[in-house]
Amino acid sequence: MEGIEHKIISANGLNIHIAEKGQGTLVLLIHGFPELWYSWRHQILYLADHGYRAVAPDLRGYGDTTGAPVNDHTKFTIYHLVGDLIGLLNAITSEGEKVFVVGQDWGAFVAWHLCMFRLDRVKALVNFSVPFFPWSPMGDLIQMVRAVYGEDHYMVRFQEPGDIEAELARIDVKTVVKKFLTFREPGPYYFPKGKGFHYSPNDAPVTLPPEDDVEYFTSKFEKSGFTGGVNYYRVIPLNWELTAVWSGVKVTVPSKFIIGDLDMVYHMPGIKDYIHNGGFQYDVPLLEEVVVLEDAAHFINQEKPDEINKNIIEFLKKF
Repeated sequence: MEGIEHKIISANGLNIHIAEKGQGTLVLLIHGFPELWYSWRHQILYLADHGYRAVAPDLRGYGDTTGAPVNDHTKFTIYHLVGDLIGLLNAITSEGEKVFVVGQDWGAFVAWHLCMFRLDRVKALVNFSVPFFPWSPMGDLIQMVRAVYGEDHYMVRFQEPGDIEAELARIDVKTVVKKFLTFREPGPYYFPKGKGFHYSPNDAPVTLPPEDDVEYFTSKFEKSGFTGGVNYYRVIPLNWELTAVWSGVKVTVPSKFIIGDLDMVYHMPGIKDYIHNGGFQYDVPLLEEVVVLEDAAHFINQEKPDEINKNIIEFLKKF
């Protein structure tokens, strides 16, 4: 795509595939589930055209990044994921160089923790869709989701190794990709056992991303499967155990947060109140702006690339 370079970087025991373009301050773009570097195709080109070096890796367990023990979800903790990115930065930047970070979905979760763990490597942060979730003494997110939404919620369904993989295997990969990336319901995402996707019939129109882009995602997930990405959910309880030491620690990086008004995360119980009524600002004291985009769902950087690109650049130019 228009001069984007692809490289394999050896870091943290992995062969990390990156896509990059441009010169200048590095902007690290961190994708979510079920996505790839390709999710940032619009942002890579725009950032490069505006004087930045855009770098988008395939995360551990995804795409053309290899070396992760996919069948062991305990090797997918937040420490592994942040470690991968620090190893990558050490390999492609000068010693101690600070970078901009942009994250979406799971990429946002990783980005919040990258900023918390390694403040020394980040100039500023723009995150989409998933606000910072501080460590809670009430238990991990899976416990909370199960209590509110029950056993059919997708996060709960993802917990048993092999279970969701077997169910997805009965559906062709292209359909799975389309169902995830075109989901626009503001309510919870259910995946009833044995019934496939709860929402939208198989012939639902593809509104996001375009068909050619669905084909790219499909080609990669046909090779890799979905276990790598699902492991990020399976390790949530272990992450909760391991990150208790960070209880009460704030994210002290200049930050901007963007979410769509149709995003299912935005409509989870308590999230709007947390974002808008002081809790988020307390946990991220250098949070400078919260933007709620109208008529936008979860995969906002692909659905609204022009608005997202402008929002990113407006913030990065401050530093």
